[in-house]
Amino acid sequence: MPDGCSIRAIWIFSNFDAVIFSRRFPVVEKRWRTACKTENDRCISDDLNSSVSPVLPNDSELAAAFVERKNREGSAGGFGIRIIQSSEGSDSWVDDPITRHIIGLHVKKEEGDSIFMWPLILHIKNHYSILVLPIVEPRHVKEYSCLCRRSDCGSAIGAESSLSSLLLDLPSITGAFMVALAIGDVITGDVVEPDVLVSASPSVGGLLDSLTGSIGISGISARAKPVASPSISATPSSNTAIGALNSDVPRPLDKDALRSFLSSSMPFGTPLDLSYSNIFSIKANGYSSSDPPPADLKQPAWKPYLYKGKQRVLLTIHEIINAAMYDRDEIPDKISVSGQINCRAELEGLPDVSFPLAGLNKARIEGLSFHPCAQVPEHGIDKQAVMFSPPVGNFVLMRYQAICASGPPVKGFYQLSMVSEDKGAFLFKLGLMEGYKAPLSMEFCTVTMSFPRRRIVSFDGTPSIGTVSTTEHSVEWKILTSGRGLLGKSIEATFPGTIRFAPWQIQRLHSPSSLSASVDEVDSDVESESASNVVNIEEFLMEKMSKDLPPVELEEPFCWQAYNYAKVSFKILGASLSGLSVDPKSVSIYPAVKAPVEFSTQVTSGDYILWNTLDKCPSVASEKI
Repeated sequence: MPDGCSIRAIWIFSNFDAVIFSRRFPVVEKRWRTACKTENDRCISDDLNSSVSPVLPNDSELAAAFVERKNREGSAGGFGIRIIQSSEGSDSWVDDPITRHIIGLHVKKEEGDSIFMWPLILHIKNHYSILVLPIVEPRHVKEYSCLCRRSDCGSAIGAESSLSSLLLDLPSITGAFMVALAIGDVITGDVVEPDVLVSASPSVGGLLDSLTGSIGISGISARAKPVASPSISATPSSNTAIGALNSDVPRPLDKDALRSFLSSSMPFGTPLDLSYSNIFSIKANGYSSSDPPPADLKQPAWKPYLYKGKQRVLLTIHEIINAAMYDRDEIPDKISVSGQINCRAELEGLPDVSFPLAGLNKARIEGLSFHPCAQVPEHGIDKQAVMFSPPVGNFVLMRYQAICASGPPVKGFYQLSMVSEDKGAFLFKLGLMEGYKAPLSMEFCTVTMSFPRRRIVSFDGTPSIGTVSTTEHSVEWKILTSGRGLLGKSIEATFPGTIRFAPWQIQRLHSPSSLSASVDEVDSDVESESASNVVNIEEFLMEKMSKDLPPVELEEPFCWQAYNYAKVSFKILGASLSGLSVDPKSVSIYPAVKAPVEFSTQVTSGDYILWNTLDKCPSVASEKI
């Protein structure tokens, strides 16, 4: 069978485990049946009893197998590792976490036969479960079936076969993952392109720019605004799609739009272009029939039609800063930056754009990846040039991982001490933008204390700066609000206070095996009798916090042990925190055209966590050199 990716079938399940959409590709199925016949004939000639099924099950048979696996494995993804509940022949028996995403199904046919299907790519997006079945060679299916029945656990050292080596031989699985992700974005409306910022007013340059830039926080200079790609406006129901993205109510599946996307992006089952914006741009604008490119230039797949209009180039560095702040001598603080350069090049024809990356000598870049349209002709510690033939619309030119060059923008400590079972005293002492100078400015900053398992009854405390609001399960401290940012200076903020919760139900202390108990049994803020009969209340509370409060969800690691952290949210404009930059004057375009180049930066917080210095916290031991 030739290399590449072809898809045999696609199924979409609702949150009630019913198939609400399916698509089979007969051209790929014909190839599969031919391969099965060859493999099964070989098995007969070799006196082997192993065979693979040449046909696909119907939707009801597949749904029954999916529900059976879900019940057996505990969830749609499954256990991922071999545990006591694992059964021989199941995915978790393989003892590899990747089996939470690449699954196999034992399907019982209505005629009484049973067939085994693998590899099924499972992607869960909002209220939908998406299964994508790529074509592989029948021998690969047999090899995985043998792994599901092997007595030893995991990938044994020296073993001839393992799941890792098997997957390395199957590049089609990577393509199937891309198909599943694209379908998930389409059916949930998550098709927003990367933000590219542009000033609301044109740049004058020179002295005036430097003056207005230094007092822009007062509102004299216009605030940068995101630019939307024109291709999105051509997308059917784009407004309702994006608006429904964060809704808790399942969005009705637009089957016509999905069929149209699949027919255009992967005709006959072979993915060609999974870009949602490209597909609908072609439908709205057609291919480039007028003014075709010169015969010696090949039009790339990522640019299906040529741009016509006013020319310009927009570049935005968007960085997300993640941090774990401990304020402890034995645990160092952790801070990292993940960034990307977003681009929008409104240029006629098929030009090449190139520029050097500035600031690499001080930016500690740990990893780089580029868009397929890019070439990187120069490499070096202090030199990195990028040349690319830009596609239409907004796109991510480059992604990178880096270390923050200027220290944490928010540092300090958070302390919470439970003085009784239902009352806690807390203290924040924070420093904002220490060591940062203009043009860096913090647009807003908010600190949130979450209490997912306790209901707040009352709150008392006054911060040194900002305002405070509460909900049933959180306290939000707005240190800086939009329009009142912080430019060229630092501030200190303190916030002492007390918080009272609804009474906690007194229960017997559980053994560690009780951590699998239902959350409903332990998460109850109801009236109960006093704990006055406990001799050491502090010891009692610590024991209760350790044993009666299991993690909320494995997918929500920061909800660990009810009240151990505060989360900081902020936005910083003016420059990147990694030190990486682009000089608009160094951007060159070939063939040369008059096109203004605008550059902007934006830094936002990701998981920026202040761990409670008076309680337990997760950490990883650093390697000693």
